[in-house]
Order: sequence, then structure tokens, then C-alpha cells
Amino acid sequence: MSSPRTLPETLRQALDGHPDSPLCVAFSGGPDSAALLHALATLPPARARGLRALHVDHRLHPESGAWAAQAAAFCVSLDVDCEVRRVEVARGGSDGLEAAARHARYAAFADALQPGEWLLLGHHRDDQAETVLLKLLRGAGPQGLGGMRAVRPLGAGRLWRPLLDLPREVLRAYVEANGLPCIDDPSNRDTSLARNHLRHEILPRLCLHWPHAVDSILHSASLCRAADDTLRAHWLKAFGTLHDSTNDSLDAQAWLTLDPALREPLLDHWLHASGLPAPTAAQRRQIERQCHARAGQQPCVCWPGAELHIWKGRLWAHAPRASVDPHWEANWHGEALTLPDGGRLSLSPDARLDSPLTVRLRRGGERIKPAGDRHTRELRDLFQQVALPPWRRLACPLLYAEGELVAVADLWRTARGAALFDAARARPRWIPPG
Repeated sequence: MSSPRTLPETLRQALDGHPDSPLCVAFSGGPDSAALLHALATLPPARARGLRALHVDHRLHPESGAWAAQAAAFCVSLDVDCEVRRVEVARGGSDGLEAAARHARYAAFADALQPGEWLLLGHHRDDQAETVLLKLLRGAGPQGLGGMRAVRPLGAGRLWRPLLDLPREVLRAYVEANGLPCIDDPSNRDTSLARNHLRHEILPRLCLHWPHAVDSILHSASLCRAADDTLRAHWLKAFGTLHDSTNDSLDAQAWLTLDPALREPLLDHWLHASGLPAPTAAQRRQIERQCHARAGQQPCVCWPGAELHIWKGRLWAHAPRASVDPHWEANWHGEALTLPDGGRLSLSPDARLDSPLTVRLRRGGERIKPAGDRHTRELRDLFQQVALPPWRRLACPLLYAEGELVAVADLWRTARGAALFDAARARPRWIPPG
């Protein structure tokens, strides 16, 4: 039986073949995502799964606010809830604005997904061919040359591309037939951007000489994907050995000894599971070099949307942290308090202190005498004893009573601090960002 060629039929069959998870559409407002969202809105099985939309405003164009309003209005016309996320795109990075915008977008996707929710993207057959060519030009291996996967983990849910077998013309025909209003982002015509150059300049010329070029590209991609799937069983086994699930870190030296065919996809899998983007080939080589750093050094490799640290013989990764003002402070009665780096401080169970404490960040040289300890100790030494990662130390909340340090987050309390919290029948609870 041949695969369905209309958009609604493709989606109906896709929904039948996947679990009954909540659905969210990544809705840019362009033709492809408009066709995807509209077609899903006509299908009762999609609405039964709590269909909603997510629009990311990159704030890179003067009209981006108007586009967000247009996207929201389109969703209102379909009786579909729409969430708008506004992001900051890092400018001036070595990977360029296009990559930075993509990283910011996917970080927003990962953050917005609810547990178990599936995020649907409107990527189609022609997008897949462009992706494979871009990966080829960037020197990718089997994983990259296999193109975009239909399903992969993202944040607390899954990313799903159900339209990879449909050509662009099917979606555009659907838009025209239904008279759908679409956002016209002029950056999509900017051929100085790599993907647009391939789309508007290179692929059309290839197809003039090789009419079946897209078919051939996608056939090669399927062979690479099959090879990658074979390798996947091996690196997943290695991942189970290298990964510490208690702190989400990897054994750096063991990772480094893996064959590159296993090492690279294992790293990507680890990063994607945390909603982080994968590094470029040059950044991978930098990570490998930094794994040989001398003891006591704390190398960090950064790229848009991610920071990777090598510390205590392990790899650690997180989204870039907001810079913090070391002179920040706040009065605290025990309510949920958002810290400057996005972490949170609260009391567990919920309670209220009789007298407020002052919450500050480290400024250097702090000392505390933990309850039951004979000696006053430097925080630097205590942090090392409990192996608190260096990038978390600057934003660790310090609790003061009348100028006296009485507690360090939920890690240590003085005798006076213990008495204060015993009186409230609660304990501090510190949740770092991420």
C-alpha cells in the first residue's frame, strides 16, 4: 500500500501510529507550520490530545512582535491555545546568527514542553534534503548525514516531525486551497544564510541536471541512518557505563577512549536529553583537547545554547548561566525566592520565619562554623569537600541573621541557624537552575 500523499491523510495515519500523548505544534506562522497546525485542528484525534501551539519570537526583526500577534490570532481562529515565548539570540558568535537563533529556539521548545508532550514540527521532504547537504558540507558522519530524525527526546517530552515524507509542494497546495494567512519573514529570502542559499540557489541547479537529486540525497540519508542505528546499540551500551544519572555527568577519559563513531553520537545524545544543542566539529575537537587538561584546571567549552565543563575527570553541561551581581541581596521570610541565576530558595515544608534573614551571594572569604563542628571553616574548603561544581558556587545563597552567616543554602547551618529553622519547623531548600 502506498503512503498517503495528502496532508490530512498523512497526519491521520501518523496519529494512529503513535501513543496518545499531548500535542504541541511549533508554530512560526510560516506556510509549513500553518498547514500543519490547521490540518491537525481539523482532526478530532489531535484535538482530543489537547492540541496547542507554541510560537517563538526571536526579536530579530522590527515586525517580530506583530508576527507573534498574528500567530496568536490565527490560533484563536482555530480555537487552539497559543503560547508565545520571547527569546534573546546571542549575536556575534562564531557560529553566526542563523545557528544562534536556532539554538535559542530549541532551548525555548525544550523549556516549554510539558512532561510527556510531543512537539510537532512542519519539516518536510525538501527540508530533509537541505539538511543532509548542509551536514555534508560541514563534514558530518553517519548520524548527521542520516538527516533529521522523525522522533527524538526533547526536554520533558519528545520532538516529532511527522511530515518528512511529504514534499514542500503538498503543504503549499494545502495553504493555497484553504486560504491560510501566513507570516512572510523576509529573512527566508536572504541567500547570504546557508540554508536559504542551498534552497534558492544550489538545489534548483542540481535538480536541473539531476531531476532525481532529492530522491538520491534522501536515499543516501536512509543508508546513513541505517548505519547510525547499528552504531546506536553500541554507544547506548557505553552511555550506560559512562553516565552518572545522579548528577548527569559523563566519565571524560572513558568517553575519550571511545571510537569517534561512538564518541560523537553519545555526546549528542547526552546533550539533547538535557535540551542542549550539539557542538560543531571544531568544538568537539576542543572538548577532546581539554579532556587532557592538568589537574586543578577547570576547562569550559562554550557554544550558542550550551556550556560544557571538564571537572574532576567528568563532563558536565548546562545552558549558559545568567551573569550575577555579587552585591545582590534580598530579605527572606521563607517564601519561594528566585535567585539571580534562575535558581530558587524556599523552606520545606512551607513555613514562615519569625524574623527575616538576608540572602546574599558569595563575595569571597566567607567562613562558617557548622553545627556540631569544632572548627570554623572556609566555604571554599567546604564546597570542595562536597564536590559542589564551581559554576554553582557563585550563586549559592548565603543566609545571614543580623550580619552573621547562619546557613549556606541547604548545605550547612550554624548552631544559631539550626535553632532558627527548628523554630520554624522547616529547612532551607536550594534548587540550582536546570
